[in-house]
Amino acid sequence: MAGTQSRRTLIAAGIACALVGGLASCSSSPATSKDGVVTITVNGMPPMTQPVDRKYFEEDIKAFEKEHPKIKIDAREGQMDPKTFSAKLAGGQLEDLYYVYFTDPAGLIARRQGAEITKYVKNMPYYDDIKADYLKVFTSPDGGLYGLPNGQYSLGLIYNRDLFKKAGLNPDKPPVTWEEVRAAAKKITALGNGTVGYADYSKNNQGGWHFTSWVYSLGGDIALEGNDGWKAAFDSPAGRKALQMLHDMRWTDNSMGTRQLLQIEDVQKMMGAGKLGMYMAGPDNIPTIVKQFERKYEEYGVAAMPGKATLGGGNGFMFNPKASPEKIKAGIEWVQWKYLNPERTEFEDKRASNNDVPIGLPLDRLFTGMAQVKQDAAHAKYANVPQKNYKPFIEGNAKIQQKVEPPNAQQIYAVLDGVMQAVLTDKDADLDKLLTDAAKKVDGILATVK
Repeated sequence: MAGTQSRRTLIAAGIACALVGGLASCSSSPATSKDGVVTITVNGMPPMTQPVDRKYFEEDIKAFEKEHPKIKIDAREGQMDPKTFSAKLAGGQLEDLYYVYFTDPAGLIARRQGAEITKYVKNMPYYDDIKADYLKVFTSPDGGLYGLPNGQYSLGLIYNRDLFKKAGLNPDKPPVTWEEVRAAAKKITALGNGTVGYADYSKNNQGGWHFTSWVYSLGGDIALEGNDGWKAAFDSPAGRKALQMLHDMRWTDNSMGTRQLLQIEDVQKMMGAGKLGMYMAGPDNIPTIVKQFERKYEEYGVAAMPGKATLGGGNGFMFNPKASPEKIKAGIEWVQWKYLNPERTEFEDKRASNNDVPIGLPLDRLFTGMAQVKQDAAHAKYANVPQKNYKPFIEGNAKIQQKVEPPNAQQIYAVLDGVMQAVLTDKDADLDKLLTDAAKKVDGILATVK
């Protein structure tokens, strides 16, 4: 993320701060005003081009400040931009509370570009109900906590319930293994009229993204960190099995169609036309299909990723390493109240229901225990989509591991696109050579991870 020089500048600044009493003393603005009010800067405010979301955000700030008269929120648009992050931090322009993706925290923690918040979350409401996998994303190797999640996604299988019925399959019991996916895809393809059983991406880094989830689901990894740094790990039985399954579905079963080099828009169009049985995606794809192609929510179901794990991601907030304890505490109050607050779910659902927003999709399931029970109850009360269609996803996801993207993910995906393209366009592709050659290229990409 940061260049060598900017990292040196940051480290030097950190040492200087520590010498005069810790990083908190380097905060760019006073922690509190004379009347005891703490003002925190936060990003993540929706832009003007999203008027409804921005209106809700501004309403939430007013409501929060009314309930917390000693905290003021100075909200800014934007999220964490790797190109400008270090310069903003070194120049004192970084917000006290900043938005990150799940792929960011490990590097930020290693470079000391976030504040540890472990001691400040002990009494945070519902903290113990946050899923451990998501807290782990923000945890350092020595166990320190540096951030909190506020959204997540995980890949599963979107499927056409009507095509399942026509093919003699039970839409309430979708496939739970890749072998079952393969068998179902053959039956759906046999319906004819251009129907395709299963489709997958192989273009614009999306193929590499999906290959990663294939490998995860089969118990493998894309990259692993050892004493010598990060190395490619997909030249493995899991990587080989993923390619063999794709090859056999494409060339032996002919259940993936003849048109390849697809990306998400192509596959959504196939699903929207009623010509596709299944594809790998998150539940957020369903509203896109329904709205763009004038379909009905009842037509689609979501299943969990077959196998042992799925590729997941998400976002959250971390804290400026220069933030004072007062600002960190105030920031935690804001994140909990706005994003990790099952007590507000019913209010939010009711508000959203007036703006044609789908309610009841299995999104942002950050909790376990009573917190999730409360959220589920609120979603059920205001649901305007068929929640029973998503039961296989919710139940299956609870049993498998969610794994985040590898370091330098987009560069790696570009390499793995070629692997996906080869196996889906060349019947005689050498699967072992594809994996070996790609692993060498990815090792070079991973060599730059710091």
